[in-house]
Amino acid sequence: EGVGLMPVEITSCELAQMVRTHCALPLLLDCRPFLAFCGARLAFSHSVNWNSVLMRRERARMGLASARPLERLVADRALLRQLRAGECARVVVLDEASRSVRELRRESVAGLLLRALQEELREEGTEVCFLQGGFEEFVSLYPELCLNTPLKCGSPSTLSDPETLNSTKSMPLYDQGDPVEILPFLFLGSAHHSSQRDTLERCGITAVLNVSSSCPNLFEQELQYMTLKVEDSLAADIRVFFPEAIRFIDSVKESGGRVLVHCQAGISRSATICLAYLIHARRVRLDEAFDFVKRRRQVISPNLAFMGQLLQFETDVLCPYTVLDSKNSSSVF
Repeated sequence: EGVGLMPVEITSCELAQMVRTHCALPLLLDCRPFLAFCGARLAFSHSVNWNSVLMRRERARMGLASARPLERLVADRALLRQLRAGECARVVVLDEASRSVRELRRESVAGLLLRALQEELREEGTEVCFLQGGFEEFVSLYPELCLNTPLKCGSPSTLSDPETLNSTKSMPLYDQGDPVEILPFLFLGSAHHSSQRDTLERCGITAVLNVSSSCPNLFEQELQYMTLKVEDSLAADIRVFFPEAIRFIDSVKESGGRVLVHCQAGISRSATICLAYLIHARRVRLDEAFDFVKRRRQVISPNLAFMGQLLQFETDVLCPYTVLDSKNSSSVF
């Protein structure tokens, strides 16, 4: 099945010319799975993806009319506001490798998004386009215009490189290397990382989210801080702090800053907060988020109670009557 109104189809060559000249640079919306997007992506692109749970629920609701379809598809509120404000003359949707709009299944992410864009942005004069051949073709022709996940601070290799390990063999594994980059604005590390001013400066950290009951905030005159007093115990209710933590991370992101989330070891409490943020902001399942963070910081291991709270949070966030019909990012709470 097609997607209804036909968008403009553009080639990789045409898109490459737009990106290179920066002339009327389009808004690029990538519908591939979140982990694939984080691994490699077009420069200037944004991830717009639903996981399988949301897709099944949306298919069940496709017969229901929606006056604001983009509200249910675009999780990034800032991006949604940009689209609705008519700030984008051209929007380009891409998936993994579809060669034509006619190849798209009606209920695919790209198919749903294209219809929503055309329905809601028609009066704004925004041109809606689809990239022929998707990311697969574009990256094969123009790899220099694509980005791999940067490993600037705390790449996985910093915990396994023999020279690094030899030079820091007296230091616990969780304190070695630098804090790891989860997203371009979100870092995860330990209390030791939070105490190293040169490390924070090198990573561009402007804010610190301290998820502990005793770790000090050492640079309050220079950095923005939030402290959530949480014990790493099976009796602790960390889920009650998720809304506050997510709002803080989002505020740092929107201001153009970078936030380090840490506890004592960067293993349980701070990892749990980062996982909750990914579930909420990227609409990914807990297992996907866990694998994603684990690849970057191998030592993470939230305690069993925290994992249970994350599972419940996943259920709440992916509920169609909260996220899909929400009118702002905080209404899920």
